[in-house]
Amino acid sequence: MKRVVIVLVALLLAAHQDYWAWDRIEPLAFGFMPIGLTWHVGISIAAAIVWALAVHYCWPADVVVVAPLPGAARSERPEL
Repeated sequence: MKRVVIVLVALLLAAHQDYWAWDRIEPLAFGFMPIGLTWHVGISIAAAIVWALAVHYCWPADVVVVAPLPGAARSERPEL
């Protein structure tokens, strides 16, 4: 599955280069959105799906989760 995710990321990188829609406003998608913006909305949704697949299938199972130190209260942290 890791190879599939890598191929999907490569396809997203290639699809993101939408040189064909840089200077076009028409046709409008849904009657109000330029075609280039519609393309990028689709790329963004696809990227979120590929990222979810990458986290689910490619994330290492032996990642150590760091717990807060005992006695470290929230009030001891500096205010931002």
